[in-house]
Amino acid sequence: MSCHPYEVLAAQRLLPVLRHADADEAVRATRALLAAGCRAVELTTTTPGWAEALTRTVPLVDAHGRPALIGVGTVTTAAQAETALDAGAAFLISPYPAPEVREVTARRGAVFVEGGFTPGEIAAAVRSSGAAKVFPAHVGGPGFIRSLRAVLPGAVIIPTGGIRPAELDDWIAAGASAVGVGGELPADPGELAALFAGAAGPCRADCSGRSGRSEGR
Repeated sequence: MSCHPYEVLAAQRLLPVLRHADADEAVRATRALLAAGCRAVELTTTTPGWAEALTRTVPLVDAHGRPALIGVGTVTTAAQAETALDAGAAFLISPYPAPEVREVTARRGAVFVEGGFTPGEIAAAVRSSGAAKVFPAHVGGPGFIRSLRAVLPGAVIIPTGGIRPAELDDWIAAGASAVGVGGELPADPGELAALFAGAAGPCRADCSGRSGRSEGR
């Protein structure tokens, strides 16, 4: 039995959000993250050639030999969703409510973390898929996540936007399931490995297979 992407994200806690100048840079960054102990990585459609980067990184494995879970973020249209899923994306993420993407992922049984900021938007995303991305998270801060958690106790909540790696513990303590970080990740391989080792939470022993290709929530 393999882990659902939500379980992988909750165990990893720190979700890298990659925005690069081209596909080659995105692939290099993904390889470095996987070698450092990361398993789930979010590429973004704002990277030129993102679909090529996705195709090249989907077959990769992490430092423990487990299949990588490569997701695609900033997905806002049906065309982007179809392209990402056809290329093997393990999950899709939008920055705000995206009905077109929701329809595609529901039809294809794919994992979709829909973005929102207001409590209503976040609750609607959770009702749809069990998860929500809170963006831009820095505006509300950890206290906002704590308030959301009080009324959405079983939700997968992933705050993203303006969060530094050093702040991870504050967001997790406030109730975040995982935290999206787009910048300030260390370039040094040793420091990067230490960051993921320190962030990691418990993961089930059978969390070894590729999941999320066709399993919805």
